[in-house]
Parts: sequence; C-alpha cells; structure tokens
Amino acid sequence: MIRQRLSCNSRPAQLSSPHHHRCHFTSPADLITVRATRHSRVMFLGGAALEGRYRSWNSSARARAAGGPKHNGLREKPMFATTRWRFDDILTFIRVMESGSITAAAERLNLSKSVISKRISDLEAALGVELFQRSTRQVRPTENGDAFYERMVPLINEINQTAESLSAERIKTLRGQLRVTTPMSFGAMYLGPVIAEFARRHPDLELAVDYEDRLVDLVQGGYDIGIRIGHLRDSNLRARTLCECPRVVVCSPEYIKAHGQPKTVAELANHQCIDYAYVHANRLWQFEAAAKGGPPVSVSMRSRIVINNGGALRDMAIAGLGIASLPLFLAADALRQGALVQILRGYRQPPYTISAIYPPTHHVSTKVRTFIDFLVEFFVPPLPWEDDSEAARNSALSRLRTIKLPYDA
Repeated sequence: MIRQRLSCNSRPAQLSSPHHHRCHFTSPADLITVRATRHSRVMFLGGAALEGRYRSWNSSARARAAGGPKHNGLREKPMFATTRWRFDDILTFIRVMESGSITAAAERLNLSKSVISKRISDLEAALGVELFQRSTRQVRPTENGDAFYERMVPLINEINQTAESLSAERIKTLRGQLRVTTPMSFGAMYLGPVIAEFARRHPDLELAVDYEDRLVDLVQGGYDIGIRIGHLRDSNLRARTLCECPRVVVCSPEYIKAHGQPKTVAELANHQCIDYAYVHANRLWQFEAAAKGGPPVSVSMRSRIVINNGGALRDMAIAGLGIASLPLFLAADALRQGALVQILRGYRQPPYTISAIYPPTHHVSTKVRTFIDFLVEFFVPPLPWEDDSEAARNSALSRLRTIKLPYDA
C-alpha cells in the first residue's frame, strides 16, 4: 500500500474492537506497532521477533482465566516491564511528545486521556524526574523530557530496523513501512514512477511519501530516507550521492525585452531576481571562477519575489517577473520550449548534489538499503532531464524494469 501526502502529519487507523490495544510511537510514521488481543500474537512490522515471548504471556493469561495461579494476587507485569518502568509508558510518552498534547495522543492511541495521564505519571515516578510541565490547556516538555525523547527515539528506531532486517533475511521479502521525504517539485517530476516501480516489486511493503520542501529532521520526523538537493548541512546523517545537477540562470524572453540581458555577473545586481525561500537568508549568488584556480565570483541580488517551492519559482520566471537561478531538472522543459532563456552562459554556478540521506544507525535496514540501491540504478546518465526529457525519462524507467536487485518479488 502506498500513501503519498503533502504533509508529515500521520494518523493511525482506529481499532475495530475495544479489546485491542495498540501502541504507536517514535514518529508520525508509527515505526513500531505493538498490537495485542487476548488470543493474538504480537505484530512487529510484519516480523515475528516478539512472537515467542508474547505466546508465553498469552499462555499464562489463559491459565489464570481457567483458575490458575494469580501470582499472589498481584497484577502480572506488562510485556517489556522492568522493576522501574514499563515499555508501554515510554511509547505513550513518545506519542505525547509528537502529538503535542495528551488529548491528541489519546485520540491517536485510541485510549482515554486518563490512561495517558496515568502512564506519564507512572513513567515520571519511575524515572524520578518531571517530563512535562502541565497546565489546564497544554503540556510542555521539560528539559529532562526533551533529553529523554532525543535519546529514546534513535534507540527505538534501532530496535525496529534490526527486527525488520532479521525478518527480511528470513523470509526474503521486504515488509513493514518505508517513510520517504522528498522536495516537492523534484519528487513529483521524477520520483513518482520510480516509487511506483519499487512498490510493484515489493507488494508486502507499505510506502509513505511526504512531498516537503523544508528541511525536516529525519529522526524526529520518523523518516527512513530523505532526498536532499544541495549542500548537506547535518554531518550526523549518512548520505549516498545519486547524481549531480547543473544550475542555470534564466529569465523569460519578455523580461529581456523589458529590462535587457545582463552580460556579466556584476550586472545582475541591477536586475530583479526571484529567490528560493529556504536559501533566501544568503542573498549572494555565487559563480565559479572564470579562470582556473581563481576565486569564486559572487553578487548580492535584490529579491523582488521569494517563493518556497521550486516549481512556482520557475513559473514566476516564465511570467517575466525576474531572473532565477534554477536546477536544470526544473528548467529543462521550459528551456526547450522557449519559455525560458539561459543567460550568462560563460559563468557556471556550483552544481547541486542530489543525495539520499538516512539517520545514523549501526545497522542499515534492508528496506532502506534496497530502496537507495534502486534510486542509484535510476539516476545514471543520461539523466531524465538531459537531452529530450521525456525520452530520457522513459529510457531510465525501461532500464529499471530490466535490473534485478535482491528481494525483488
């Protein structure tokens, strides 16, 4: 099943029975799901890692129902319990952190607010610290709460990835859910067919794709993979380069008629530009040195319009509202059709690096590794935006269908 969304808000399905108990945690992706009924097994993203342990718990429960021992009248400890804290309390804490309120967490976990509050209080008592500051209207994490969340999420992700990989190795198929975030324009133009082909090969894998131009935190957002265009700022993330994409300075023929065409980088300062919002803080447009080994050339631009989406930025340039610096994958079709004109051909901007990134972990899950391998096979020359765009795209897709990778159905 594929779920493509334009935001990162995720909502788990409501349970069909009041006897079901489901805990989702770590992120809107609901990376780990523990679902229990009186006569069911634990489902750990399709794996059987917890099956044996839970079968033992079910057996003792049935024995008590039949009149067996009740452990001196004490309630049996929940699964994963220790002498100090319970695992389901930690899952609840993570959900409250991600939902922003007890009410929202209760709704998403299909539990009452009183149960959520009790679990948080029990966890605080077990840890001996206050995790939230409470008021009549909201809860806010304390410094200890933030620190606990930051340390727990990677650990939970590690558990999940290890279980998934063991399951995949055993049954030779990809299961669970793969969450991907990608820039909106790039994802819509080039990733859709790739993801569709990947989903066709792995029918037991769920995919959730978020089209989002902002730089999201992969760990806090619960993403398995992110597609990034440009310089990677977060050195803690692991990355694999997919390809490089040239940048071009463009404007419409109508703009040239109205304002003239700059001949040098310095002349750009006399023109209006359309800028990308997420790099707008630095208004300097940089170009590589004209002479080999020389210093880079830069110019401070006047941004008449600032936009947070690449496709909309291109459309504003086509409308004649200013000069834009665009990655070639955005400008290629408009350049071929004559809607945009490349200017300053003698000056080259540093190309954009397109990368697949993923959170740091000791064990890369099989689904992440397989999906990135699939992307690498797609983004090889000729790239989809080179030559005739549609022909290059079809050629790349045809090549994908002939490639056999591990775990393909």
